[in-house]
Amino acid sequence: MEHDASDAGEARYELVISVDARRSGQYGDAEKPRMRERIYRILDTAFAQAGVDRRALYTGDRGDGVLMAVPGRIAVTRLLGLWMVEVHESLREENSSLRVPLGLRIAMHVGPVRHDSNGINGRAVDLACRLADADVGRRLLDAEGADLVLVVSGSLYHDVVSAGGKFILPERFAPAELDLKEGEFTGWFHLPGRARPDFSRLAPQGPAEGGEDSGSSGDGPLPEGSGGKGGGPRPVDAEGRDDGPLDDGGPAADEGRDDGPARYVAGGDLSVNRDNVYHQPVHIGRTVDSDRRKG
Repeated sequence: MEHDASDAGEARYELVISVDARRSGQYGDAEKPRMRERIYRILDTAFAQAGVDRRALYTGDRGDGVLMAVPGRIAVTRLLGLWMVEVHESLREENSSLRVPLGLRIAMHVGPVRHDSNGINGRAVDLACRLADADVGRRLLDAEGADLVLVVSGSLYHDVVSAGGKFILPERFAPAELDLKEGEFTGWFHLPGRARPDFSRLAPQGPAEGGEDSGSSGDGPLPEGSGGKGGGPRPVDAEGRDDGPLDDGGPAADEGRDDGPARYVAGGDLSVNRDNVYHQPVHIGRTVDSDRRKG
């Protein structure tokens, strides 16, 4: 994308789009080139169908994804609406012939972007990348059996998405508070072609393994924590206010909920007793005979 010399280093308000492939670390060296070809083919097809000239965009390759900046003269609603529909359809077509379907996480945010000879930079760029990398999106793809998730920033949702438009359905976006490296932000998640995301379907949280940045590149198994400093998605109300944890750990929160297989770490003996009803005294644990007690 061409810029006047006078624009060098000046911030422009642009739409930043970050596209990441699901679990890219599980692709072998021979498979990654084909995976990258599919991503670019999907995006290019969607741009063509949506009537957006990709040459007008900044495009930066990220190995397992793409980073783009869309100039202000191109309507944001076109990218949020028609373009996302075409991405979804193109992805479905690609996956119809694949044994292991390609999964994509796409994030969008509008903010000041600076261009230089090496690419783009700025807080808006950082936030878009963090949103695409948030673990909530990864877990949604798994929980819903989906291949595509879109997350937009709180400001983009309230300024554009909430008003609706062609192929833009605000009622199908669900907010969650995310603990990112820069602080807490609200991300609005959408699964194209599906109902409003239900965060209660996500796998239970646990301590992230491998340190703060584990899973940030999508390599290996999914971490159980959220992307960022820690903690999973917290639902927020329609105004983006935090409603607290997904549950308070009380009996009502556990009704009808299947938390899946539990994980335990024990240094010695371990006894696990759940959902039992005892009608008389019982002994739980190791039985020690009287002779050993005396010794």
